[in-house]
This record gives sequence, C-alpha cells and structure tokens, in this order.
Amino acid sequence: MMVDKPIRLPCAVLVACLVTAPAHAEEGNVFSNLFKYGGTTVPPSQTQETDPAYCPSVDVFEGGSNIRAMGGANVRAQTTLGRVSRECTRREDGSVTVRVGIEARVLLGPSGTPGRFDVPVTVLIKRDDKVVTSRTERTAAVVSPGEAQGFAQLIVEDVVVPPAIAADYEIEVGLGARSAAKSAAKTAKVKPKRRKPAAAAPADGGEAAQ
Repeated sequence: MMVDKPIRLPCAVLVACLVTAPAHAEEGNVFSNLFKYGGTTVPPSQTQETDPAYCPSVDVFEGGSNIRAMGGANVRAQTTLGRVSRECTRREDGSVTVRVGIEARVLLGPSGTPGRFDVPVTVLIKRDDKVVTSRTERTAAVVSPGEAQGFAQLIVEDVVVPPAIAADYEIEVGLGARSAAKSAAKTAKVKPKRRKPAAAAPADGGEAAQ
C-alpha cells in the first residue's frame, strides 16, 4: 500500500507566492486609513454646529392683514391673511435664511364674481424698526363658479438675514406689495411733544399765581 508523501516546495517558491498574492484592504487597517484619511490613524470626528439659528416669531405689519379689490364703489373681493409659519437655517458665513409660509382666503364682495385673484405677499426683515431685507412674491386664489371664497398658499424662500444681525432681528409679513421706504415711513416713531415745565411753587408754601 502506497502512502502519498507531502510535497515540499522550495523556500523561494513560497516567498514568491506570498509576494504575488493579491492584497485585500480591511476596514480599519493601516492601508485603509491611508486611503481614506491620508494617514495611518483615524482622525477625531469633527464637532458639528448644533446651535439652532435664532428664529423669532412672525408679526403682521400694519395694514397687512387684509387687502380689498374694488369694483367701482363696491368691494369686489377681500383677501385675508390666515396662518403663518417660518423656518430659519444658519449658514456657514453666519447669515440666516428664512422661509415664510402663508395661507390666505379670498372672499367675494357684493360686486364680485368667481375668477382668479392676485395675492401679493411681502416679507420684511427688520432691526430696530429699520427694514434690512424686503421680498414681495405673488400667488393667486381661484374662486370657482358657485363658490363664494377661494384659498391660496405661498412659501417665500431664502430671505437672507445678514450675519451682523443674525442674533437679533424681526420678521414681519403681510398682504400687499410694500417697499422698504414705505415700511420705514410706516414704522417711524413719532417724537413726543415737549411739555411746558410746571410753575415752581412759592417759597412760602402759598399757592402758585394763576
């Protein structure tokens, strides 16, 4: 009975096999880290910005809660501002982008007829009653035949708040187109009238002369 003897390969052949064997990169080994990170070690994880952007509540500017479309002396339709929402996102340069969503309702008046009604919406970014950014966009509400009202929704995107005021600003919204100059005039503070000084009381405690 013959027994197979193990085949002994020369040492040079074994070395050649080891050298020519294909290499497989494994997750976490030296070569894998070199390919991924440019070094032999895994760099520490970067701390991400977790502070949320300052995002104040939305106010409705004066006269912005409703607008009217007239037909002669009568009201053709009245548009009223409904729900308002906002979302604020911090950017790498320190500025903030604001998105404002609005809903509006158009109600037909005495001289109104069904149709398509323009709904202009203005978003203001203010600081200390001064308008910094103004954006006006438009949508439309459709009142169908047989209906007395229609609805509109609009999202105003990417209203930019400069970095200098990103931690202290106001958001105002309203119906109608409104320029920065007009808004500044509306919100200008009225200086109080100076009162005349009261007459000084007599030194002897008697009544002041009338």
